[in-house]
Amino acid sequence: MSTDEAFAAAYRAHYWAVSRFVARRLGAGETHEVEEVVAEVFSIAWRRRAELPENALPWLYGVARNCLANTVRGLGRYRRLLHRIGHHEATRHGQVVTGPDADAPGAWVHEALARLSPADQEALRLTTWEELGVDDLAVALGCGRSAAAMRLHRARRRLRAEIDRMRMNVTAGDGTHD
Repeated sequence: MSTDEAFAAAYRAHYWAVSRFVARRLGAGETHEVEEVVAEVFSIAWRRRAELPENALPWLYGVARNCLANTVRGLGRYRRLLHRIGHHEATRHGQVVTGPDADAPGAWVHEALARLSPADQEALRLTTWEELGVDDLAVALGCGRSAAAMRLHRARRRLRAEIDRMRMNVTAGDGTHD
């Protein structure tokens, strides 16, 4: 199979997986940015198609992680600029805080995850959301298998500690004891 055919096959097989990967990390309301990042991922894959591994998805996730980092930095610069200018609708509205009844199911998991470092979050997301095994996690993170396994183990341990800490705060805050 030629490199062009290998790229075409990887594109057809993994376009939606890469799109979901990017969308989950950028969040709602960033549709245009999702499309831009996915286009950049496959543009890079096209330029580097001779390097495309047989199992391309973990490699594409690694490329997407780098593209996302650039996009997130750019969005941050854009938001800071809007804040300085002060003429954008988003900067004129106050933030609304919803009541505790408005929490989405499982919001506590996302809250615990958000308390972790970006590296821990990414290791957990790659193995959970993207269903990567340790070997593929290593490819996506650009490290060896042992390092990936250790990162995942530590990330899981820190997530468990955050969940336990949150449970302790809820228990202490409502006056009940387990």
